[in-house]
Amino acid sequence: MEVDVMKKVPVKEQDPKVRATNFEEVCLGYTAEEAKCEASRCINCKNAQCMKGCPVSINIPGFVEQVKNDDFEAAYKIISESSALPAVCGRVCPQESQCEGKCIRGIKGEAISIGKLERFVADWARENGIKPEKTAAPNGKKVAVIGSGPAGLTCAGDLAKLGYDVTIFEALHKAGGVLVYGIPEFRLPKDAVVAKEIENVKALGVKIETDVVIGKSTTVDQLMEDEGFDAVFIGSGAGLPKFMGIPGENSNGVFSANEYLTRSNLMKAFNEDSNTPIMRGKKVAVVGGGNVAMDAARTALRLGAEVHIVYRRSEAELPARVEEVHHAKEEGVIFDLLTNPTQILADENGWVKGIECIRMELGEPDASGRRRPVEVAGSEFVIDVDTVIMSLGTSPNPLISSTTKGLEINGRKCIVASEDLGKTSKDGVYAGGDAVTGAATVILAMGAGKAGAKGIHEYLSNK
Repeated sequence: MEVDVMKKVPVKEQDPKVRATNFEEVCLGYTAEEAKCEASRCINCKNAQCMKGCPVSINIPGFVEQVKNDDFEAAYKIISESSALPAVCGRVCPQESQCEGKCIRGIKGEAISIGKLERFVADWARENGIKPEKTAAPNGKKVAVIGSGPAGLTCAGDLAKLGYDVTIFEALHKAGGVLVYGIPEFRLPKDAVVAKEIENVKALGVKIETDVVIGKSTTVDQLMEDEGFDAVFIGSGAGLPKFMGIPGENSNGVFSANEYLTRSNLMKAFNEDSNTPIMRGKKVAVVGGGNVAMDAARTALRLGAEVHIVYRRSEAELPARVEEVHHAKEEGVIFDLLTNPTQILADENGWVKGIECIRMELGEPDASGRRRPVEVAGSEFVIDVDTVIMSLGTSPNPLISSTTKGLEINGRKCIVASEDLGKTSKDGVYAGGDAVTGAATVILAMGAGKAGAKGIHEYLSNK
């Protein structure tokens, strides 16, 4: 295979017209030959900037070199030293703004496809039965991890490798957190990828108990005082949706993106054999411009709707990954940019019949550095829709913080914890991921999980 060292080896994808009608994975990944060719583009920098862009500090030049050498097992072992979820990260991490964004090859050409190579290695390991290795003997100390999303799984995996007896407590009936309820099947297959990654964490000795709602079934204090856990890591995520507070928002046919995606992803409502109901709208408006908004829009499209993304800034300010916006456009999602909803219109029976909007223009930058959207007077108009999905971000559920003595939270209801070790105001309790930062990315949650594991290990080693 001929390689242009300045350009990425293209990765195959489903045709947009075909994939818009199914829930099968969009990206088909590299073959072994394609992966080796892409890895051969790496110049193996002595001062690898790509590693500085990785929140979990994977030895990227090391694993890429092993791919180039045709030793995929060695590549997997290098990745799994740092990452508990490589097949997930290879699919959903924003590599373009992290590892690949710092790739030296990308200065005069295209960056190395680090994410696609990580995905290839993880998929190869899974298909060939290669598992991560436990590295330490049991040390007799128990740690409870709350939440089985990326932060919790990462923290649990790292602690298990150090010899701790780790139990994850998950509120839902299935482990995986946002990986199973939030990210659609066409981006992240549940049985083929997520379930197998969770099995790898369990293979390290981690136990997972589902249907345990911390704050109701038991509390953090009871775990430590009555059940003998020496430390606790809170990685419960941010599952409480935000709304605009505009008139008509309580109408029938208005969803949070969380509910809409959970019905589809976790409870398989997209499958006609499922008993889970879901609104199959004919014309859907998704309010928001992040990755979750793209996920909701592309899900609604696959359920047969004409779909509009309604976002109050321009395309340059869309917070979603460029790849996700590109895929959504290819599939036929309509983007109504510089547009902001003012009210939701309903019929006499309370069902959505439209969303009233106003045109916006960009003014001076706000605190986030993005130009502030300003209303254009007299530009009101209506989009006729029967379903509205609000994708405006999420915040942590206050159940855990309100039932834990001495646990400090901030004004956004997030748990206060140190960035380097995840230490909270309560002795022996650590936290990380969206429960601390508010809604963020999978890889940042994983980085927080690693920090929490390091903090707990230091705490229990010195206790």
